[in-house]
Amino acid sequence: MNIWMLIGVFAPFFGTALGAAGVFVLRGGLGDRLRRSLLGFASGVMVAASVWSLLIPAMDQCADMGKLAFLPAAGGFLAGVFFLLLLDRFVPHLHACSEEPEGPRCALGRSAMMVLAVTLHNIPEGMAVGVMFAGLLSGGEAMTLAGAMTLSAGIAIQNFPEGAIISMPLRSEGMSARRAFAYGALSGIVEPAAALITMALAAYLTPVLPFTLAFAAGAMIYVVVEELIPESAAGGHSNIGTIAFALGFALMMALDVALA
Repeated sequence: MNIWMLIGVFAPFFGTALGAAGVFVLRGGLGDRLRRSLLGFASGVMVAASVWSLLIPAMDQCADMGKLAFLPAAGGFLAGVFFLLLLDRFVPHLHACSEEPEGPRCALGRSAMMVLAVTLHNIPEGMAVGVMFAGLLSGGEAMTLAGAMTLSAGIAIQNFPEGAIISMPLRSEGMSARRAFAYGALSGIVEPAAALITMALAAYLTPVLPFTLAFAAGAMIYVVVEELIPESAAGGHSNIGTIAFALGFALMMALDVALA
């Protein structure tokens, strides 16, 4: 693994940590409009990354299947959705904008369950980065370092608001700034872990790389549809989240096409 791959693997975590560091600057917490904007922006980035960095490459690699080139991508996409559905059902967690925890009952505190909620979101993002670099390590013709780094940069950008969204509510509830920062930053450590595990399985993933790319896309889209968009649109000021979504989508689309 060269230095650029190492940077690519850990960039999403640094994005989360940088966002979590907002507790040292924004003393008044996140306002409702800013929170909706950040959620919408993160949603747009994730959707664009899923399409341009994962689903389209997955179908391109199956071009020799002709009109059936969509099958591995469609199967992987649905498998990714159901995988996150299972995690969402069997892992206890609590979203920042909710009072009711999800998943099985447990004795974990509110703070720990909020961190688990963001951790669930971060697993597919780490997998997506790992799949791209796994394809690169295996010599996949459709995989490029620029493409993998673009995806990593895009996820790091959308992780910035996610880090703030987990740490700022904890700070506003009375937790110390350092502890709130630690909780927010640690919620992102699962990303490089998931990426490294995926890369370690590169030899096994290469034969099913199109399916794996689409699997990561499905998992990411599940997070967007199930959690991020509803939270950005709930209540008033829903147009703010919609506009932020469009900006995030356009930014990631531009990065992927211009830099890949």
